Amino acid sequence: MEEDFFGASYKGSRQFTQQQVRTANATGFGAAADDYMERGVDLNEQLIMNKPATFFFRMKGDAMQDAGISEGDVLIVDRSLKATSGKIVVGALDGELLIRRLLKTFNKTFLQPENKRYPIIEVTEFMQYVPWGVVTCVIHIVEPVLAAFANKTRVDKPIP
Repeated sequence: MEEDFFGASYKGSRQFTQQQVRTANATGFGAAADDYMERGVDLNEQLIMNKPATFFFRMKGDAMQDAGISEGDVLIVDRSLKATSGKIVVGALDGELLIRRLLKTFNKTFLQPENKRYPIIEVTEFMQYVPWGVVTCVIHIVEPVLAAFANKTRVDKPIP
């Protein structure tokens, strides 16, 4: 397969001080309710539904680029969710992990890439396919300095 995965289970987080968060929108004008501040945003609370079943992967490859998943993105994968048709899943196909959109028909299963350069894989009775987890979030870094830092800190080890 064209993708490599570096995974880590969720082990908790560093204790960062949360800054107060103001409401913002695309026009640059805050909401009238900005006079009172919310508590900080905890990404763990927002992005992780089931801590023991949550794993992180760094995407390598462009098979899912049209779904908004780019090379270097961090994927949050929940193993407790059922892999149903239409969901983006991590699955083991003949012993290799890959990310594809799962499509099921009455009697067939397909793994669809979101890039026309890659073929749709029909899972046949001669293949061994095991859904591993469902992708719940994609973290896409846009700041070049942070992207360079993220590339140095591979997710092939547990994130503290």
